[in-house]
Amino acid sequence: MQCAETVWIELSDGCNLAARLWLPDGRDPVPAVLEYLPYRRRDRHRSDDALLHPGLAMAGFAAIRVDMRGAGDSDGTMTDEYTSQEWSDATAVIDWIARQSWCDGGVAIIGLSWSAFNGLQIAAQRPPALKAVVTVCGSDDRFADDMHYMGGALLNDNLQYGSTLLTWLATPPDPAIVGDRWRAMWRDRLEALCEPPAGRWMRHLVRDAYWRSGSICEDYARIETPVLAVGGWADGYTNSVHRLLSNLKCPRKGVIGPGGHAYSHVATPGPAFDFLKLITRWFDHWLRGVDTGIMDEPMLTAWMQEYEPPMPQYAVRRGRWIAEQAWPSPVVTAALFDFSDKGLQPNQPVDFVVLVKSPATVGLASGEWCPYGLGPDMPGDQREDDAGSACFDTLPLAEPIEILGRPAVTLTLSVDQTEAIIAVRLNAIAPDGTAVRITYGLLNLAHREGFDRALPLKPAERYTITVPLKVAGFRIPAGHRMRVAVSTQYWPLTMPLPQAPTITLFCGQLSLPRRQGPEIAVPDLGTAWSPPPLEVDILTPPMRGRISVTHSVASGCATVEVVRNLGGIRIAETGLELRALGSERYSVQRDDPATARSEATREAAFLRGNWNARIVTRSTVEATPTDWRLNATLDAFDDDQSVFSRSWTIQVPRL
Repeated sequence: MQCAETVWIELSDGCNLAARLWLPDGRDPVPAVLEYLPYRRRDRHRSDDALLHPGLAMAGFAAIRVDMRGAGDSDGTMTDEYTSQEWSDATAVIDWIARQSWCDGGVAIIGLSWSAFNGLQIAAQRPPALKAVVTVCGSDDRFADDMHYMGGALLNDNLQYGSTLLTWLATPPDPAIVGDRWRAMWRDRLEALCEPPAGRWMRHLVRDAYWRSGSICEDYARIETPVLAVGGWADGYTNSVHRLLSNLKCPRKGVIGPGGHAYSHVATPGPAFDFLKLITRWFDHWLRGVDTGIMDEPMLTAWMQEYEPPMPQYAVRRGRWIAEQAWPSPVVTAALFDFSDKGLQPNQPVDFVVLVKSPATVGLASGEWCPYGLGPDMPGDQREDDAGSACFDTLPLAEPIEILGRPAVTLTLSVDQTEAIIAVRLNAIAPDGTAVRITYGLLNLAHREGFDRALPLKPAERYTITVPLKVAGFRIPAGHRMRVAVSTQYWPLTMPLPQAPTITLFCGQLSLPRRQGPEIAVPDLGTAWSPPPLEVDILTPPMRGRISVTHSVASGCATVEVVRNLGGIRIAETGLELRALGSERYSVQRDDPATARSEATREAAFLRGNWNARIVTRSTVEATPTDWRLNATLDAFDDDQSVFSRSWTIQVPRL
């Protein structure tokens, strides 16, 4: 295998994009696999690249990692995600790759997270040389199913990821690659940051043209390239695998493992599987015309999770692999359970009256919106959150129930405020009372008539609403109970509204996708393996996930402090010392959601010889009676001397 550290791709407007290229041994041209994203191939993403791209080269493909315009060592500036410029550049890159002497003309695209989104978006542009797509932990719906909003409710991930992106958009290129012009390029990037990303996303509170652009769900027919969609039950983006399988008309397959937000051969919790073999078979079929048998296998392969006590972090999740020949599957049908003052009963609709007014701290057991599996980021025992919720239980189950698909809860309710969110959780309750969250959903009731509008509620008026829960694959044992828990808060996963509403429930129904039927043969996904990890010296250990929760008895204030460090490392190959540190602090008083405050701090530093560049950002979000308010600052330092500083205050009406 050969590796070229920097290959330049010149675009028609003179912009040069920096790429890293891995080639298999031999002189014959081969198919190429592209990953195209802004996460700095020289340093920040180098450890991740080491675990994927050499494996592709070992399988006989040219693997190429391209820094997007304005990122890493590439020319230009970038201020936002998923833009028409991003897609235009990508189609030009694919055309350039197909014309290289080392490429046989066939190109595929692979991606995780950002590059999973844009892999689908680029496929929708239909570049002629693109023959296959692998999308891992991405979404087809930018408004309803990304880290900004969930059910129209503002997620705190909007702040934490917005702070991360603001920081990395402001990073300089490497002088070892671009030479003395690095300071001018850095200045251009800093000056281009007219608005923090978190603020821009907050300005778009409804599903408008901004969010529809790049949402593949707007027109699935635009994608004709074969798609392999991969996810994990612990990840934040699993819903899209089921939607892509249901709605695409092109050749498609889906795999859902138990893992978090990572490529499946290194994802935790396990069991991980041989992701590199899976994608090799996919690419061999579509790029080389080799009959690998992959298209004869079931459309969906998934890990069916078994009950086990909740833990903040798992090494391996209990369960088994299952397969469905088609999706939607004929062996998955809707089982209906109705709410009553006696609990949750099959097909017994009845009216009742239950009031719900949750403490602002309900949600402390939620875990992260998007777990990476590398820290204590998984949902915990739900009993604490259940205590502040209206709960509806079945009797102990006489037989196991397998859930595969997307449950939904329909409620008739009224509210005593003009604004409210509702959180719905589906839990499995063990005989000893332990409560495990199977799945959950949120709805900002301002979006009860659709995400394209936000309408105030009329106090005391009755509304019938449906809350889709996240897709789940879970087997509830006999003797356990199912519980639907309804709350008016879900903090700190969401940024709470400043009002403390009381919701009156009058009737409700759970639609459960129950899997019953004969088992079919499951494809052999193999044992996970990976190329050798990047050689680094650890200076500051990486740390992700919730670290501490404190309660003040005197004030009733709860505080969640998060350390979100990629860490500090010295990269042997480049001689660079990289420091990427972050933290968040979320606080609220139990009986007053108006006191909620979310804070995020990020620092990125690059040190090698005389090069000493550092970026620090700080961001906060609070609520006024009518608005969201974001304050953000960005400071850049060259050899510890301030070279740039900017601050913003953005206030956005919620309705």
